[in-house]
Amino acid sequence: MRQRGSSMGRYRTPTVLAAASLLLTALCAGQAPAAAPPGRVDIDPVVAEQLDEAITAAMRKADIPGVGVGLWIDGEDPYVRAFGTSDKATGVPIKTDMHTRIGSVTKTFTVTAVLQLVDDGKVRLDAPISTYVDGVPGGERITVRQLADMRSGLYNYTEDPRLLAAYKADPHRAWTPQELLDTAFMHPANFPPGTRWEYSNTNTVVLGLLVEKVAGQPLHTYLEQHVLEPAGLDATSLPTGAEIASPFVHGYTNFTPDGATVDASTWNPSWAWAAGAMISTMDDLHSWVPTLVTGKLPDGDRLLEPATQAQRVRMLPTGHPDIGYGLGIAELDGWIGHNGELPGYETIAVRLPQARATMVIVVNSDVDGKFGNLSSLIANTVTKIVTPEHVWGLPPAAQPNTVPEPSTPSTPSTPSTPPTPAPSS
Repeated sequence: MRQRGSSMGRYRTPTVLAAASLLLTALCAGQAPAAAPPGRVDIDPVVAEQLDEAITAAMRKADIPGVGVGLWIDGEDPYVRAFGTSDKATGVPIKTDMHTRIGSVTKTFTVTAVLQLVDDGKVRLDAPISTYVDGVPGGERITVRQLADMRSGLYNYTEDPRLLAAYKADPHRAWTPQELLDTAFMHPANFPPGTRWEYSNTNTVVLGLLVEKVAGQPLHTYLEQHVLEPAGLDATSLPTGAEIASPFVHGYTNFTPDGATVDASTWNPSWAWAAGAMISTMDDLHSWVPTLVTGKLPDGDRLLEPATQAQRVRMLPTGHPDIGYGLGIAELDGWIGHNGELPGYETIAVRLPQARATMVIVVNSDVDGKFGNLSSLIANTVTKIVTPEHVWGLPPAAQPNTVPEPSTPSTPSTPSTPPTPAPSS
């Protein structure tokens, strides 16, 4: 009975927590459907057609190669669509069963592993991290809980200009977790632990090491045995290199030395590791999100104990309106889960309990433009039509990136609900 959960994070071309541009106004075609009764969402053929037209219009305006959108309402027919191309070189269309890099959605899994160890009595949330992991500056004053809810104050390594320059120069390089932490720890803390909220990939990398040290096995092995297998997530994994299972979505980014847009699907995500390197599919994420939000496995068994799950989803203020963050999980205007971004890839995996709705969005581009975060653009478009009382709208300052531009490093921006993974998260 073990679990794992997280919230949203973003990778993005510039900085792991770099601010992104505001969401565009949703692009709806025709008249908006009548609002569904409270607590209920209906996707009839008329609404489905409106979604098709609005999503494709948004893709054209933002020049997005491919998009996957899944909206599942308990007990209703789902809306699951793929638009555009997965591979611009061959023209192969994107499909909903393709593997994709999920960026900071990885945090939901890493923190789930930590919480399982809490249930096992091997880790205490309010114990200092120095109890389990050596070498963390001020580790005797930073608790495990503060790492999981982004209140440690540790500098976000994906904002370090030298690391960003090295990653941009050689995106196939393999990074060790200790190299990432060495980069972070060269910088002073941004604030005393517990005094405020700030999204930082450093927090989740430290928690990944905690899992390895306490469990006595590599993080990817622990996740496979104790989280992914019990949850029935056969297509989800934490890679040990740049591998990605076929069929997979090709991701396009302009995080390159000359700003050219390239295929990043074979880039090594080790720079994000426990904070953002995982791979999954829309189907697996659809299955994972309800487990993440409730702590219950599909078969009714528990992944986390009720008291532990309650602590996970206790959302504290982030300083951004309508955005809260729990333990590796976020809430944005009622939508609970996480978002993620890695060069070339953006993902949103969330649940709206009031409407019994799960939403998964996959985008195979993070190319900057006037539209800002592309997955949020699509989510905004979808929710304005289907859940007008709960519209996805992540403010720029709350939209963290995983990789900041070396020339203009930004402060770790924090996601209100879901933070996106940085180059490695």
